[in-house]
Amino acid sequence: MISTALATPPNLLGELQNALQHGTVARRVETLRRVTDLFLNGAVDYSDEQIAVFDDVFNCLIQEIETSAKALLATRLAPISKAPPQLIRTLAFDDVIEVAAPVLTQSERLCDETLIENARNKSQGHLLAISKRKVLSGAVTDVLVERGNEEVVESAVNNPGAEFSEHGFTTLVSRATGNDNLATCLGMRRSIPRHHYLKLIAKASDSVRARLAAANPQSEDDITSAVKEIALRASSERGALSPETAAAHELVRLLYADGRLDEEQIATFAEAGKFDETNAAIAMMANVPVSTVENMMIESRSEGMMILAKVTGLSWPTLKLILSMRDTLWGSDVKNINEYRESYEMLRATTAQQVLRFHRMRQSTERAEPAA
Repeated sequence: MISTALATPPNLLGELQNALQHGTVARRVETLRRVTDLFLNGAVDYSDEQIAVFDDVFNCLIQEIETSAKALLATRLAPISKAPPQLIRTLAFDDVIEVAAPVLTQSERLCDETLIENARNKSQGHLLAISKRKVLSGAVTDVLVERGNEEVVESAVNNPGAEFSEHGFTTLVSRATGNDNLATCLGMRRSIPRHHYLKLIAKASDSVRARLAAANPQSEDDITSAVKEIALRASSERGALSPETAAAHELVRLLYADGRLDEEQIATFAEAGKFDETNAAIAMMANVPVSTVENMMIESRSEGMMILAKVTGLSWPTLKLILSMRDTLWGSDVKNINEYRESYEMLRATTAQQVLRFHRMRQSTERAEPAA
């Protein structure tokens, strides 16, 4: 089987056997170079069986050779989609980052399970190399944002090919507190869900808000509004919204126009964790701006949402779904939700309307002050 894969040049098989049994390190390195050349010259045409032969040979040759030779091997094989899989794994888990980095960053042979195992157990240098891959799944970035240092996390956030899960975004927003560079990088990601963007802006420094406004003039009203209204009354003008949020708002508008927007639909949105749709639906039913609902949604206290729910005429089970969605998205403890039930059931709709009118009057006064 070895002779089938290593048929040329004719003296290589004998040289390989001698190098493995009696050769010096220098001779093993030279043999490794020649085997690598042979593999690269025909990698596209080799069968899986032939690649397995090369895999065995490579793993024998890299034993007890100098680091620079292994690093060179990793650099040459990393871009090859049909590189020997076991060899690539061995190189990826090498403690020396110069050896591991090329394959961790480039090799298509490394599956998510292998990348996750590597990220959980190896050095920050290994995590940094993984963060630079062209494509990163949310499962992999979950580990990067949990274990990675600032350099690793910022590298992943700046990677346009990286995806982040709901848990990943929650962790990133938390880590961005007090870290202006990370907060700015995260705020500039077009894929960041709106509820995480709102949370980020609420915690951001003036410097971060200024950077985000300068980088994206369309979001300036969003950020200015967030600062003015307890740091988070994001403008709901269409130009300041992501395409996903704008589409969600349009869906709710159409449902309302067709007479299909009711409590059952709001409960369905909340149960599915649809933040944008839930906010827009409550805003439409309560006749308030979406920014008002967003602002109350992100507050740690629940009185604001109770007021809006009562004005909208929602039952306690629906409000409970909304509060559960909010706490789940923020990564908060959801154990105390039932404590609000008695207060909500005692709250009168007329009282809620009065509180909301006072809230609107205060907003109007605050907006008028700069013009005056």
